[in-house]
Amino acid sequence: MGSRISEVFATLKQDEKMAFMPFITAGDPDLAGTQEVLKSLAAAQVDLIEIGFPYSDPIADGPVIQASYTRSLDAKVTVHEIFDSISELKDDGLPPLVAMVSYAIVFRVGLDSFLEQCVKSGVSGLIIPDLPGAEAKEVFESVTSKGLDLIQLIAPTTPRARVKQILECCSGFVYCIAVAGTTGERREVADALLHQLKWLREETDLPLAVGFGISQPEHVEPLRGLAEGVIVGSALVREFQKVADGEIPADQLGEAISKFSAKMVEAAHAAKQ
Repeated sequence: MGSRISEVFATLKQDEKMAFMPFITAGDPDLAGTQEVLKSLAAAQVDLIEIGFPYSDPIADGPVIQASYTRSLDAKVTVHEIFDSISELKDDGLPPLVAMVSYAIVFRVGLDSFLEQCVKSGVSGLIIPDLPGAEAKEVFESVTSKGLDLIQLIAPTTPRARVKQILECCSGFVYCIAVAGTTGERREVADALLHQLKWLREETDLPLAVGFGISQPEHVEPLRGLAEGVIVGSALVREFQKVADGEIPADQLGEAISKFSAKMVEAAHAAKQ
């Protein structure tokens, strides 16, 4: 029996659909708000949800997500409170949750303790963008022994020899970074990404999901047949910024998130044109 994440991609492949995975920051605007947004995303029938554990030294996150992390940290949200909050939704029919978390947080909590809390709260996988290569194998074995997935990132600038090493310690899906640099919205899908996806397809049977720079339904079609999923962060988190700026009331956030996500789900699940 595969992981929850693998099962989602297997079902979508059978139905010839791509996955849509939105990113949100835990604790922005607060944990009660995060719970409501998670419910709204589930109602919009997103396939997976990536949850950012805020930290003060973002590695590749653009200004929109950095600001979101700062708002959550200013609210004094803790790792244990995030897990407790997620745990309260275990029976609410959420899709698989993927934690985007710094290795510094995992190390401080302790790998075994962090993984135990993932299991108890219903988190299905981890993305650890600053995971040292020398420790990847040990972490991968610990993560997968718990029935969880360790999703690894591959950038356009990652040397191909290094990609092969990364794939040996990756499960669930491969997070394919669309552009060099930080995450954020771009106008078009780069040709270099399409070439890299074709090469990656020959190297692994894992689903390929593209993030960083994906921000609108029109970005999905060029990826169809080359990738199995798309991830949107900044374009979605910008709605949280509007709440922080007072442009929309907090109680309208779920509706805004749901409306945007429904369009992305429709694009990702559409038949090939």
